Amino acid sequence: MDVFKEEQFSSAHLGHLGLVADKIDSLKLIDLIDNRLPVSEVYGAKVSHGERVAAMIMNGLGFIDNRLYLFPKFLSDKPLDRLFNRPVEAKWFNDDASGRCLDEIAAYGTTKLFTELSLTIGQARGLLGKSTHIDTTTLSLFGDFEQPALLNEAIENDNDNIPWPKQGYAKSGRHDLKQMVLLLATTGAANFPLWMESHSGNASDQTTMPAAAVKIKQFCRELKNAPDFIYVGDSAIYANILQHSADMFWITRAPEKIKEVRTLVSIPEKELSWIKLGNGYSYYASLSNYKDVKQRWLMFFSEAAYRRESKTLDKKVKMEDDSQNKAWWHLSNQIFTCQDDARAQAEKQKKLLKFHEVSYSIVEVKKYASKGRPKVGELPKTIGYQIEFILILDEQKIAEIRTRKGRFVLATNQLDEIILSNEEVLSEYKGQSGTERGFKFIKDDTFQVDSVFLKTPERIDALMMVMTLCLMVYGVSEYELQQSLQEKNETIPNQMNKPTNTPSLRWVYFLFRVVNELSVTTGDHVQKLIVNLDAVLRKIVVHFGKRACEIYLNSARATA
Repeated sequence: MDVFKEEQFSSAHLGHLGLVADKIDSLKLIDLIDNRLPVSEVYGAKVSHGERVAAMIMNGLGFIDNRLYLFPKFLSDKPLDRLFNRPVEAKWFNDDASGRCLDEIAAYGTTKLFTELSLTIGQARGLLGKSTHIDTTTLSLFGDFEQPALLNEAIENDNDNIPWPKQGYAKSGRHDLKQMVLLLATTGAANFPLWMESHSGNASDQTTMPAAAVKIKQFCRELKNAPDFIYVGDSAIYANILQHSADMFWITRAPEKIKEVRTLVSIPEKELSWIKLGNGYSYYASLSNYKDVKQRWLMFFSEAAYRRESKTLDKKVKMEDDSQNKAWWHLSNQIFTCQDDARAQAEKQKKLLKFHEVSYSIVEVKKYASKGRPKVGELPKTIGYQIEFILILDEQKIAEIRTRKGRFVLATNQLDEIILSNEEVLSEYKGQSGTERGFKFIKDDTFQVDSVFLKTPERIDALMMVMTLCLMVYGVSEYELQQSLQEKNETIPNQMNKPTNTPSLRWVYFLFRVVNELSVTTGDHVQKLIVNLDAVLRKIVVHFGKRACEIYLNSARATA
């Protein structure tokens, strides 16, 4: 019997990276990038810019818990020949190669490159929808941010052409960290990322989001067969997008700081004729000419939101009832030296009331000059003033507030209900949650990158584009896997070991954590095998496609 020696065996961790490589291949990302960013072998380049970006995407999707930490040695224990389908060495993807790739992306134009890729891929795979949803998020940054001297003047002048980590409103709550703003536009059922922009950490949504809609519109006009999107955003874009109503159609939530909107949502229930929709929604349609722009204002009512918001209101009323009764009790036990002081404190406390009414009076506090029984004819002296109060719930005010619960107004300048029905206004707006899910994927509270990539703001900008490509690969992979399972009426077990045809890709990636490439050396012969691939994983591989099967299933490779 032959006895094997330890040095005859070695392994490389494949995990789910074969699935990532499969989707990069099927999207033709490497070829699309290489066509726009050619690299010259005269200078010794051994990997193309497309392959470098592919390596960054594998890196970005390689860590399930810390996806976006670009670690230079990440590829060192991976079966690169299998992933890239040709002999490749990890050292070729060094810091210099990655940095130069980011520089080339920045020079080409990060948004321009990303949108050319996304529109080409989206059109080819039927992923473009009727509308595009625009939103922003902030990414808190750890790293070395030494500002080059030449940038100081531009940065101090808030030149947004140079995105740079800055202090700003931190949606993550990490106000101690500098941040960048990522603007993202998604479209279609797969929430396909269509457009991305990076901005300095103090950029305003009210400015960047309407401007992005205009730029997307202009970009699509310059391309053949580009769709004419309806632009969807939250209330932050409303004020500024109105001025572009002649050039594009939009849907947004009308902010309640507008008097006319507050009036609409406060209309008593008995005065409204609701039109019922499914899933607990109803709507009331009206027309508006706010800011001289003709638009439909659709007030929607959600039963689920009403119950949730009404419950929250009851809690707030109860909390105020407890706290204000206690506060007024303490106030009523104080003795003030004059009536004006007592009245001033009572009025100050009264201003804090949101759901209550209070009536109070100032009474004298009298006391005899000496202890014990007062002398005949002796009158008590006034020593101060106290507050007497009656605190009651303001039932009418609470009812008026409750009337507004569950209601929100969506505005659109598309007046033709045949092109965009009232029901579609709601469904298209609710698609905004897809963009938010994309942000949840991109950030785990903090965006951690190695400081080698942060030498210039252009590299930060380019790296954020690579992050969005990670989202594209992830989102398309998840959507197409779910579609394939549903079309073939197949399932895989979920985290609770129950069958599902809508698994999250995060869970799928986790299942593949045990998959490795095993190399066995016998003399001059080396055989490479994929191990730990069970029936569930094999089923998933088949649903991904041809390239995934080549990586995982046709696994035996021999070299002499």
